[in-house]
Amino acid sequence: MSDERSTPARRLVAPGRPVPVSTYRLQLGADLTFDDVAARVGYYATLGVTHLYLSPILTAAPGSTHGYDVVDHDEVSPVLGGADGLRRLSEAAHGAGLSMILDIVPNHMAVPTPAWHNRQLWSVLRHGSESPFSHWFDVDWSAGDGAVLMPVLGDRIGAVLARGELVLGTEDVPGEGEQPVLRYHDHVFPVRAGTEALPLAQLLESQHYRLAYWKVADEELNYRRFFDVGTLVAIRVEDPDVFDATHRLVLDLLEDGTLDGLRIDHPDGLADPTGYLARLREASGGAWVSVEKILAGEEELPADWETVGTTGYDALWRIQQTFVDPGGAAPLGSQLHRITGDTSDALPALVEEAKREIIDGSLFAEVHRLTSLAAAICADDLRLRDHTWRALEDCLVELLVAFDRYRAYVVPGETPHRESVEVMETAAAIARRRLSADREATMDVVVDLLLGREVGSAGRTRDARRDELIVRFQQTCGAVTAKGVEDTAFYRWTHLVALCEVGGEPERFAFTPTELLSWASTAQALHPLAMTTLSTHDTKRSEDTRSRMGVLSELPAEWWVLVEHLRTATASYRSALVDGRTEYLLWQTLAGTWTPEGPLATDRLTDYLTKAIREAKSRTTWTAPDEAYEGAVLSLAERAVVDPAVVELMDAWVARTATAVRAATLGVKLVQLTLPGVADVYQGTEVPTIALVDPDNRRAVDVDALAARLERLDEGAGPKDLADEKLLVTCRALRLRRDLSEAFTGPGAGFVPLAHSSGNTLTYARTVDGQPRVAVVATRLAHAVDRLGGWGEHTVALPEGDWVDVLTGRPVTGGVVPVAPLLDRLPVALLVREAS
Repeated sequence: MSDERSTPARRLVAPGRPVPVSTYRLQLGADLTFDDVAARVGYYATLGVTHLYLSPILTAAPGSTHGYDVVDHDEVSPVLGGADGLRRLSEAAHGAGLSMILDIVPNHMAVPTPAWHNRQLWSVLRHGSESPFSHWFDVDWSAGDGAVLMPVLGDRIGAVLARGELVLGTEDVPGEGEQPVLRYHDHVFPVRAGTEALPLAQLLESQHYRLAYWKVADEELNYRRFFDVGTLVAIRVEDPDVFDATHRLVLDLLEDGTLDGLRIDHPDGLADPTGYLARLREASGGAWVSVEKILAGEEELPADWETVGTTGYDALWRIQQTFVDPGGAAPLGSQLHRITGDTSDALPALVEEAKREIIDGSLFAEVHRLTSLAAAICADDLRLRDHTWRALEDCLVELLVAFDRYRAYVVPGETPHRESVEVMETAAAIARRRLSADREATMDVVVDLLLGREVGSAGRTRDARRDELIVRFQQTCGAVTAKGVEDTAFYRWTHLVALCEVGGEPERFAFTPTELLSWASTAQALHPLAMTTLSTHDTKRSEDTRSRMGVLSELPAEWWVLVEHLRTATASYRSALVDGRTEYLLWQTLAGTWTPEGPLATDRLTDYLTKAIREAKSRTTWTAPDEAYEGAVLSLAERAVVDPAVVELMDAWVARTATAVRAATLGVKLVQLTLPGVADVYQGTEVPTIALVDPDNRRAVDVDALAARLERLDEGAGPKDLADEKLLVTCRALRLRRDLSEAFTGPGAGFVPLAHSSGNTLTYARTVDGQPRVAVVATRLAHAVDRLGGWGEHTVALPEGDWVDVLTGRPVTGGVVPVAPLLDRLPVALLVREAS
């Protein structure tokens, strides 16, 4: 199954540029500064990683907990330690043999409170379209009477005025001195020169911005934002001036060796991802650059993107679902239907429903803008004039709903790629089936416009509005997909909630070893320096939580019985307000987070459930919470985790599934760390980490305890629990990658599946110039092995030669070897070929 295709040059770094072998993701903040990290570099180096992977480090909005809300691209965050702190960290890391890569945010900036923290935005609010920074932001100056909508008010403007909540005052704005401002509680806005003396109502109408009730945003917002987050305003890095200004500092850090590479946040939000990545490659001298790109199904990374590949969500779901038992799909589907009423084939309809809700709700303003553009194009062309606003809106909406991915990557003025045309035409074919026959001609026009074709009067292919329609449709399509699928439908679908992950494919349910190895062979050939990951700051559940949930597929009958007993035990206090989907989400969440130490802390569980049911938007939302419903859900959770009957049931389940959980926990980790690509370890996940969606997954890590545990293992102590075993697997794999990097990220690295007799083993070798150097054997679906009485006569065919398992120190002679003695201590083996 070895793939002999050559790797495209754009998937590699420029000659002489460094390549990470493995990364360790760090969530920086006030509780994890540069100096804090510098004090811990000894542990990270001992663990075996080659690169520290830093969350965004540029100055962010006041109080930011993540750094993605940048306000100043020219300054390293003082909260993290500033430029001097970064320099100290760089020196400490390099002194320990480590380098660094950085997560950067090209798509958006913060709309901070006060607004003057973002000096470019402040200038636009003060001077309007005449600001030297007006081209930074994607503002539709033709809408809102040429004023930028600022939806920050807690009530309608009339009521706010009547209560006297808007106050004229002065502010010492950094870099600009004392100036008149308008205050609304903590919000501060500039006052247009010459309007200070006007009556307040007239003053408000004279500004380059319009203060409005926050609910107005979804219907009338006239600036592009990150998805539906009004406090993140999109920026136009397609403009060379904006690119240069927002990347100057980061490029300097690459140039002086502080950084070795970059992770690009959400490139699909950009007007032209292809052009951006080409410009970045040139400006960075061909540095290692990975992209946070969600690939839907069998979608491949656009061939013309200048990047080593993705940040690893495409690897994540495939690895995790290879450790899910396909035999569990039907019985779990039956239980899904019994509790929720959903059938096991209902996900596509659920996704469609969710996308329509998003289009009609939080992204209405974006869709309205698209329709306005299309209508203006048609109104200006006699041959297109009879395509009405309503018809154009119907077609655009149906196309957005029908799209099965983030976007089609059409660039104005360029002939679209064949894949882009196929994606658009496929979506159009689905959309047509949902429209009346009299919309057929309008759909033809819309598709031609979106593909940049000649349509209407002869020779008409391009103008400013046509170009904008192409770009805005794709940016809106990505937002609809993200908000409709991952942030809505995935919180409603409970067949096996572990599958509902960022970039996930829950319709697949399980992935076979053959499919995984085939995908890995292709990855080795086409993007060998992309990332692999299992947990990130954005994942809805940590890898270990998902592994525990995945075991439900191995014991579906036992799980069915457990759920029935849980329902009986909680019947007296389970309110009728609690719907089936939320109830089933709770039971699966308990299975994923209940460990031998007991349940997750109640506050963490209830915080997660609050977020989950609000994201699901079925009965309650962030903007209109249903207190009675939420109270019923949280009360059920709070009482269940302390109910002796529930505790007894869940403790028994943990004991019953221990073997399967152990194999899955260690198996997914070893496979992720040894498949083709640059392996990423999210902070703290070198040991079993039970975590749910952010901010739960961004909690501080006790590095001192991890260092002490690792030191004990390195001194020769045997692993005493699953935490020791996972740390052993992680550090041995990372060290092997570092010491034998030529087998993993070197130009001669290869990947070859190995023959085996059991479907419960996953086996392959890493090669150097075709010669096997590392062999991996992992157990999958361990419950089935136990049920059959062990490995019996099953074998795996190791390449010839003398090998040693670096996890146990055991020597192994190559050839066809029995599995049982190979995996008698651990459910995984990591073998290194000894020199001849």
